[in-house]
Amino acid sequence: MKKIKILLADDHEIVLKGISFFLSMQTDFELVGEAHNGKEAVEMADKLQPDVVLMDLNMPVMDGIEASTQIAEQNPHIKVLVLTSFSDRSHVVPALQTGAIGYMLKEVGPDQLAEAIRSAYKGNVQLHPDISNALLSQLIPQLPSAEARNLSSQDSIESLTPRELEVLEQITKGLSNKEIANILVVAEKTVKSHVSSILSKLNLHDRTQAALFAVQLFNSAE
Repeated sequence: MKKIKILLADDHEIVLKGISFFLSMQTDFELVGEAHNGKEAVEMADKLQPDVVLMDLNMPVMDGIEASTQIAEQNPHIKVLVLTSFSDRSHVVPALQTGAIGYMLKEVGPDQLAEAIRSAYKGNVQLHPDISNALLSQLIPQLPSAEARNLSSQDSIESLTPRELEVLEQITKGLSNKEIANILVVAEKTVKSHVSSILSKLNLHDRTQAALFAVQLFNSAE
């Protein structure tokens, strides 16, 4: 069985050791390195080529935002999963804009963290439930609050076709129209048409909103 190679970046020694011990207990994980600041994380990611980097944000020398940006530029195939204590929008949005595959809070349970790492490794967007709810409510202020609270309900998606649901699921993985077209074996212009229809039916503005909506939808269905 191929193990998921993980690089952990955190400047708090106690947190670092605690998470390291947890990761070492997972039979499908391999902890390949520990970075104590963002600069080390970038250098070690380039050298060790992990599958997933667990990235704290508030670190010395170079913070997690800049480190995530550099890793995305130098090694775009590496998945960066933010693991931090900050839940405010001023941290969340910049982190996701770096290309990070997800944003988790350190309060998350061990089993949830393990599953988030496994899912991020597969290319699926991972958002802590509190982050997902906060971002979604801020991104769709044009909807009445009752509608916003019920976006994950069946009523909100019943107008989508089976193919549109497939496209929506691929959007959560951050795939382009061309990549989705290759996976679904359809023309790129067909995917573009499906994306436009999805946004229109769900009264959303862009793919980011669609991805956040889908994360809530598919998580609630589990």
